[in-house]
Parts: sequence; structure tokens; C-alpha cells
Amino acid sequence: MPLEIIRNDITKVYADAIVNAANSSLLGGGGVDGAIHRAAGPELLEECRNLGGCETGQAKITKGYKLPAKYVIHTVGPVWQGGKNNEEMLLADCYKNSLALAKEYKLESIAFPLISTGAYGYPKDKALKIAISVIGDFLLNNDMTVYLVVYDKSAFVMSEKLFSSIKQYIDDKYIEEQPFNRRYLIEEMHQASYSMEPEFQTAEESIINKKKKRSLDDAIKHLDETFSQMLLRLIDEKGMTETETYKKANIDRKLFSKIRNDVNYKPSKPTAIAFAIALKLNLDETKNLLLKAGYALSNSNKFDIIIQYFIEEENYNIFEINEALFAFGQNLLGA
Repeated sequence: MPLEIIRNDITKVYADAIVNAANSSLLGGGGVDGAIHRAAGPELLEECRNLGGCETGQAKITKGYKLPAKYVIHTVGPVWQGGKNNEEMLLADCYKNSLALAKEYKLESIAFPLISTGAYGYPKDKALKIAISVIGDFLLNNDMTVYLVVYDKSAFVMSEKLFSSIKQYIDDKYIEEQPFNRRYLIEEMHQASYSMEPEFQTAEESIINKKKKRSLDDAIKHLDETFSQMLLRLIDEKGMTETETYKKANIDRKLFSKIRNDVNYKPSKPTAIAFAIALKLNLDETKNLLLKAGYALSNSNKFDIIIQYFIEEENYNIFEINEALFAFGQNLLGA
């Protein structure tokens, strides 16, 4: 997938380039910087001596030497000083300039650490938000695989407000799988029949039921559609291009091509949901699209509940959704 959050040691990541959160001298240091220099060997330091250092927010490239990566892109993050000294802009520049170098060298993949969150003290939740935002914007206009590498779970901190909100939503919605309950089914059928009686409906209920009927009629009309056919129809109806759709879905172009060219292609559940997010489908529309691939959303599945949370909040930023899924230990959306 174009953006993937992974837990790993960045010196062991196989990518065209890894990014080094360096100091301005580029001559090695502690943390990620020291680890990369140790893994690459003394040749890296020798090349860095000829670069003349690097300013905060800028980036320079060297060979990878003994690293699995072909190149190392060195960037200097800002020291956190309370957020009043252009730290946000400088940190964003670290990601922008590193990605620009990767593009200039025609690299297909790049791996980032969370820059400035170690000794430089940048708050991890704020740093993560900047990284996701800059990388996400870049990927909407460029083809590249980007890894955001965290060494352990403690290094990955999303917004406490968002985390708490999602956790509360999960607590409210989550239920254990229950055996078949005949009484529950009868109550559901009674409620459904009641909602169809016009004399007991409010004006708002009437409008909702008419929308449901139209949705049902539309579903019946397209009953024989496969997932691929429905996806292509929805892309057309939403007025989106295919390229725009698979990029917003965090899907690789080659996978989208397979789906488009194989009318009976069955995607994975995260891939199917990723397209629903890209198309900004509401909850009912999402369920209809998933059904075409043989899936459903369940309140006994935390992954499904988190997806429902973002759809109900009308937040269709797939990178932010993946940030939340990673924080809760769930599979990410995309290929």
C-alpha cells in the first residue's frame, strides 16, 4: 500500500531509502542517527563529512552502504521549544524535502522514523499528525511506497482526545458474539413493521423510510452486480477519476487494475472498506459495497467499530483512519 505504518527497526527495513533524523553536522549522534551510522558502517560517515552539514528542515542524500536500503536521506528536525519557533513548519519541511529528494532520484519506496520525537522533544502526537498530513498530501499526487516506522508501541502516540473518543465509542458499541436469539429477532421484526406504518410516523421518520426504500430499490436494481462492477459504477456516479479513487483508498495502481479488469475479483475486507472511504460512502452504502465482496460490519469486531466511528463522524481521511487502526492494534486499510 502507498502508506504503511510498521513496527520495526528502521536499519532493517528494505526500501530504496531510509530517512535519518540527523543533527546539523551530519556526523552521527544518538538515537536513530547513531543506529543508522553503526549499521551502515564507517563509509557513511566519510561521505557525510563532505556534505558540509545540513540546515534544519532541509535534506541531503548519501549511499546506504551496509544497510538494506540503497540510500540514506538525512534531514534535520527542529528542537521542540513550545511550538512558538516555527517548529511545525520546519518539521513539515523535513518530510517534504526528503520526499522531494526521493522523487528526484526516482525512488519507489522510502521509510521514515518519527522525526524529532527523541532527544529533540517534539510531542509524539503532534509529530505524528504532521507526518501523516505531509505524506498523505504527497501520495495524492505521486506514486511511491512510504513506510512510517515506529520502533515500539510506546513510540506511537495519537491525539489523546481522538484516542479517548474512539475508545468510548468502542465501549458503547462493542458486544460479544451472541447465539441466535429468537426473541430478539421477533422484536426486530416488530420494530421494522412499526416503522413502516404511515399513521405512526413523524415527518422525519417518513423521509428516512423513503430514503431507505429508495436505497433498497437501488440495491435490487443492481442485484446482479459484482464488487468490481459496483465499484466502477460508484466512481462514475461520484464524479471521481479512477486514479483519484485508488490514491484516496491507499491502494496500489496495479491492484486497482486487477480489480477493474476482473469482473469477479474478490478483494480483502480492508481493501473493500478502503474504497468505501475513498468514495465517502455513508454507512448503508458502505455495507452494500462490502456485501458485494462477501463481507459485513459487526459490533463484535473492533476493526469494524472503528470504521463505523469514522464514517459516522464523516472523517474520510484514510491516513488518519489508519493511524487510529494502528493505535488500536488493528489491520490497516488499503492493499
